[in-house]
Amino acid sequence: MTWHVSVDGHTCIGSGMCAALLPELFALRGATATALRDEVAPDEEVLDAADSCPASAILVTEEGREIGPRP
Repeated sequence: MTWHVSVDGHTCIGSGMCAALLPELFALRGATATALRDEVAPDEEVLDAADSCPASAILVTEEGREIGPRP
């Protein structure tokens, strides 16, 4: 099973929180962040990165169901 990770470039404010938490998965490209891979193995740290985004720009899904950010 894998999770799909995406960053909404229109919503991202470039805080860099995700890249600081998971530099192997997120990077700042100019003024916004990007996911370096679309799919990842399930990992609590991925959800933590989505939760930490001040703009809620990171979306994590599993089989089409949104699992992050958590409410």
